[in-house]
Amino acid sequence: MATIKDVARLAGVSTSTVSHVLNKTRFVSPEITGRVQQAIDELHYTPSALARSLKVNQTRTLGMLVNSSANPFFAEVVQGVEQRCYELGYSLVLCNTGADSNRLGTSLDMLQQKRVDGIIVMCTQANLTESDLERHASLPLVMADWGPMELDADLIKDSGHRGGRLATEHLLRLGHRHIGCITGPAGQRASEERLAGFTAALTRAGLTVRKEWTVEGNFELAGGQAAMARLLALPRRPTAVFACNDMMAAGALRALADAGLRVPQDMSLVGYDNIELARYLVPRLTSIEQPKAGLGALAVDTLLARIRDPQAPRRILPLEPTLVARESSAPLAI
Repeated sequence: MATIKDVARLAGVSTSTVSHVLNKTRFVSPEITGRVQQAIDELHYTPSALARSLKVNQTRTLGMLVNSSANPFFAEVVQGVEQRCYELGYSLVLCNTGADSNRLGTSLDMLQQKRVDGIIVMCTQANLTESDLERHASLPLVMADWGPMELDADLIKDSGHRGGRLATEHLLRLGHRHIGCITGPAGQRASEERLAGFTAALTRAGLTVRKEWTVEGNFELAGGQAAMARLLALPRRPTAVFACNDMMAAGALRALADAGLRVPQDMSLVGYDNIELARYLVPRLTSIEQPKAGLGALAVDTLLARIRDPQAPRRILPLEPTLVARESSAPLAI
């Protein structure tokens, strides 16, 4: 691999002159610039990003930790992050933690060793603690959506309470009064906030939240399918269900189809996140939209602002959910 010294030797100039041509830090005559560029082309020379980063103490590389990039929600957010990084001239190193705390710690160590400028974290609060932050105190962090409120890091926050309320109020407007909920795992902020919004909407309507109609899932397809199967096995089942993310809603659709039930004729269903897949399910899924590409861009911009001003006050930036009504929810059949 050619070095800057090889380029200087072939062009008959000093290494500092080559550096000035590459970085445009000083005027160099067109004749010498042409010789340097010809040498670069002949040698297929590429400047060392590592050497440059050591000189300016910046790699223009960001890290990102996610539970699983295979989940469509995470994948769509990552796409927004990558696009924004590209627009701003940054590279992205993506790490899947698999929801494993040991793997998360290893990924943080690796990203720090690679001298990334900062990290975007999309992991549950069960996986990231104050001790993790203390060990990597020099790394600017932004928690994107799935982040614990108590950590001293910038947080882009899903307004889960409002989203859960929007989903439930939609079903109430359609005439449903027997509404169930498939939640995410207990103890996770996203699960608790969306469930709280569901509960608040029912309470405001003067309805009782039936415990047997509130079933815990795991934010994955299989969890949604199993949770819906439990609801269908009850002596009396709800006429509508709010699933706290679209992956569980898709699994719930599978369980309903296996039971020979039609959506929305026999049961209405609402999901959360409005992933791209929601438009292609049969029937097309009513869902609560989170601006995923916007979330990714906002995460990058927030992290770069933190890198520029490490002492700035902590920022909590809420996302505004909206309802996207499709074919999976309909007025209650009388």
